[in-house]
Amino acid sequence: MALAVFPTKGNLINIKRSLMLAKLGFDLMDRKRNILVREMMSLIDTAKSIRGEIETIFDHAYKALQTANITLGVCDSIAKGIEVETGLEIKYRSVMGVEIPKVTLNSKFDSGAYGFSGTNSQFDIAYICFDRAKRISIVLAEVENSVYRLANEIKKTQRRANALKNVNIPQFERTIKYISDALEEKEREEFGRLKVIKKAKT
Repeated sequence: MALAVFPTKGNLINIKRSLMLAKLGFDLMDRKRNILVREMMSLIDTAKSIRGEIETIFDHAYKALQTANITLGVCDSIAKGIEVETGLEIKYRSVMGVEIPKVTLNSKFDSGAYGFSGTNSQFDIAYICFDRAKRISIVLAEVENSVYRLANEIKKTQRRANALKNVNIPQFERTIKYISDALEEKEREEFGRLKVIKKAKT
């Protein structure tokens, strides 16, 4: 269906300009979508490799904790003495207007966090394993959150591109045809009228 506009040359120029902008908008949306998809695919590959790794790391950590519990008794009282992690810092980078998180952990491994009396090397191993698990979990959280944000933006961009391609652009094209046809018809009528007037004069 064409837009309800009066068929004038001014309106024809305006609709042609709108069509050009809609086509440019669609082209930009398509490029944006492709860039976002490329970025997301690389992050999905990273997430897959981390997921495969994280399972092994957590498995080692829980086995190390089991061994520490066997040698020391239940370690929860010692674990309560270790401070809660507060060194997380989240910054953002922009990919085509999408805010992608960059998570960093500023704390360093501290073997003196729980003291040496009442613990043994098995507890140290468990502590090291869980520190590694914590660090890889942070990386996975960053990657998965980035994938989620990119997927959302890709969906929105695709919807906008589809609206331009399937609704706006065809509507502008139909309106241009309607105005052009109406103006041509008007010119033919005017030409016919002028011929009649000229004939009447002669």
